[in-house]
Amino acid sequence: IKSMTGYGRCEIAEEERKIIVEIKSVNHKYCDINIRLPRKFNFLESKIRNVLKRYISRGKVDVFITYEDYTDKNVCVKYNKALAKEYYQKLCTIGEDFDIGNDIRISNLSRYPEVLILEEQAIADDEIWKFVETAIENAAENFLETRITEGKALKTDILNKLEEMIECVRFIEERSPEIVKDYRNKLMEKVAELIGDANVDENVLVTEVTIFADKICTDEEVVRFRSHINVMKDTLDNINGSVGRKLDFIAQEMNREANTILSKSNDTDVTNKAIDLKTSVEKIREQIQNIE
Repeated sequence: IKSMTGYGRCEIAEEERKIIVEIKSVNHKYCDINIRLPRKFNFLESKIRNVLKRYISRGKVDVFITYEDYTDKNVCVKYNKALAKEYYQKLCTIGEDFDIGNDIRISNLSRYPEVLILEEQAIADDEIWKFVETAIENAAENFLETRITEGKALKTDILNKLEEMIECVRFIEERSPEIVKDYRNKLMEKVAELIGDANVDENVLVTEVTIFADKICTDEEVVRFRSHINVMKDTLDNINGSVGRKLDFIAQEMNREANTILSKSNDTDVTNKAIDLKTSVEKIREQIQNIE
């Protein structure tokens, strides 16, 4: 199981160049990858995305890539002869128009815009991609490791809360027959108080108790709740791809059953346990929002 929160970094420094890749992510319903890289690497963006998608299926992911080249082979000076000639001719014309001596020097002429241009040399695509890909994969591995570590903590926390919920469900199961029994006893005491020693129609009492028992019965809800707990535990133990959405759906179903139990309850203890169930479900849903 993997969290959607993670961080990974890789720095590769060679004699002639250095690259740093940083990856960080937060929760998101979909896979949203934003890449910031040097402009000269724009042609690699789609390849970088393809590599990252092998490691990420959900989350808002920011990728930062910086690159430094220490060699003098990556730039060269270009001389624009045509433009230099035009500058020279115009300067000569100015000298003639104003009868000014020609003091044009090479050093002065070379400073005019676009006469000398510093131009980056093209880097072999295959060579640079291999260098960048290595850094991306190493950063992604580190990133994935932090997600898995966080995911283990989330799984442990969710499993602990599921155990607490099982205890609540067990209490509701055991308490339900007692509620019916207490209701019958109170009903008989009330009838006896009202009519004294007169005979009471047992069938009427049975009917009344049966209606009450049916009204407060939560057997179906408890069975479904147990089933949802088992499905969630099984999902956590048998991860197959992205499971965050599935877990969230199961939690919604748990919440529905807890609401039904709460609405049927007329017993303080059962009500409190149903509230505990709802609270635990909400806590689990908060954790699930972090799961990929």
